[in-house]
Amino acid sequence: MEAIDIIESFGEFRDEKNIDRVTLMSFIEEAFRVQIRKKYESDDNFDIIVNPDKGDMEIMRNRTIVEDGKLENPHLEISLSDALKIEDDFEVGEEVSEEYKISDMGRRFILSFRQTLIQKVQEFDSAELYNQYKDMVGEILNGEVHHVRNLEVIVYDDQENELILRRDDMISDKDFFRKGDTIRALVKSVEIRGSKPLIHLSRTSPDFLAKLFEAEIPEVFDGIITVKKVVRIPGEKAKVAVESYDDRIDPVGACVGMKGSRIHGIVRELRGENIDVINFTDNEQLMIQRSLSPAKITEMKIEEEKRHVDVYMPADQVSLAIGRGGTNIRLASRLTDYEIDVYREDIVHEEDVELSEFSNEIEPWVIEALQNKGYKTAKGILSVEVEDVARRSDLEVETIEEVVSVLSKEFEKE
Repeated sequence: MEAIDIIESFGEFRDEKNIDRVTLMSFIEEAFRVQIRKKYESDDNFDIIVNPDKGDMEIMRNRTIVEDGKLENPHLEISLSDALKIEDDFEVGEEVSEEYKISDMGRRFILSFRQTLIQKVQEFDSAELYNQYKDMVGEILNGEVHHVRNLEVIVYDDQENELILRRDDMISDKDFFRKGDTIRALVKSVEIRGSKPLIHLSRTSPDFLAKLFEAEIPEVFDGIITVKKVVRIPGEKAKVAVESYDDRIDPVGACVGMKGSRIHGIVRELRGENIDVINFTDNEQLMIQRSLSPAKITEMKIEEEKRHVDVYMPADQVSLAIGRGGTNIRLASRLTDYEIDVYREDIVHEEDVELSEFSNEIEPWVIEALQNKGYKTAKGILSVEVEDVARRSDLEVETIEEVVSVLSKEFEKE
């Protein structure tokens, strides 16, 4: 098999992988040099002449002429008598260049060459795919579910490149896919594992929601409205802070749309995730107030250095501020970068009792755990929802309920 035959045999492969002729020829040259180095340890005395325009190549081996009987390295040297068979005017010390026939290299050489060439083309293909998707990190794409595994879904893009959506990047158990389904996800990361790029997708990233706003809301796409920050509990609730650079445009109204027409599509994509759209402001007190919406706040005490705020509101507003399972207050804290404690204002002015006074009725280690998290008095615990105290103190809800029962009985006595 000559060089031209080898080049042509890779024509279909080249077209399928979209590799130009010049690049493929360079791969062929390097693959030959790899095999030559394996066979002779060095390729320094070989010239490989490539002609991309014609799609052919020529391999020339250069050897130094030595006197007959003094030949030590047949790879680098040629005897005078053999050199004279090539040209009758050669002399000792001159260099002979002769064509190195591929057909003379042997079947094993050719097979190894083909394997090396395939490997180089695959490496090129992997590098191209890596570079393509590295530039797409943080962008949304549409793909088709190819097959579903226990811990991941394999997705194909429009060029049948394999993408991975892992279980922990899906929206809890609400994301259910079958083979052939169209899927929308964010390119989360691209990494090289061995020589193969692994492209990971995500539907739980806050950036996925931000990009959905950009895709579905023209004012966000055009840059008139900016998504300042997104926080999510995937599949449950999200808060999105938006800002408009045009005073004539209400950013919240534009994002939500008439009767929620614009936000509904995004909610459906996120499997019913409840989305609060909030007007962003640099005024931290106002931002905290907006983040706890729809609860109505009557008073707040901010400690800027500690990034902590105590918020006071009527008793019927506390559950709204905290939300089901504490989702609203957790997201509000993440959105504002403040640790938020919510108190009922109806007991703020009642006479208080130190928590340590209840050491006979409450386990000392429980009191210590609560005090370490800032709960020094009975009022400090009774004015906060049980779930919120449990969350901050890392104690079981049942334990906090027992504490609240003890403290409540003491105030009932009074």
